[in-house]
Amino acid sequence: MKTIRPAELQQLFLREPALALVDVRTPAEFAEVHAIGARNVPLDKFEPRELLKSGTISQGQPVYLLCRSGGRASNAAEKMAKSGLDQGVVVEGGTLAWTEAGLPVERGTVKVMSLERQVRIGAGSLVLIGVLLAWFVHPYFIALSAFVGAGLVFAGLTDWCGMGLLLAKAPWNSPSEKRAAS
Repeated sequence: MKTIRPAELQQLFLREPALALVDVRTPAEFAEVHAIGARNVPLDKFEPRELLKSGTISQGQPVYLLCRSGGRASNAAEKMAKSGLDQGVVVEGGTLAWTEAGLPVERGTVKVMSLERQVRIGAGSLVLIGVLLAWFVHPYFIALSAFVGAGLVFAGLTDWCGMGLLLAKAPWNSPSEKRAAS
């Protein structure tokens, strides 16, 4: 998989401002802060062939992919490769590295919690609830904690997180019309 450091990409943008930079985070995360010039196409809606048809990306031209820290951008690059478009380039460290490097960003007025944090809170809550229910109600409730634990192991091994995909579609991760206008 091809990668590029944020500072290198910024130098490319200074020479060629029309480069394709696609941010695959949720709309709410994107609205909070994003690299100037980035287009938001959430990973769950990221269809490389559709992006090609719509003119968002061009055949044979690099597509620079951003997310929060690199995981979702890597998944988007894999999607591109699987659809025969081997032109995805992951921005190392994602938006976190971009902002840490002091590169230009656009900040919104709404603060959101990262999808990664939401997954940790959700998984931790389900494990705690399963343990408490097993202790106070019936021992079989421990299966809830085991299921969540198995899901976390699976997510770690495959880099595919079902809970993350579900949370990405949650209403608080899709900016309302009012938030999108600001």
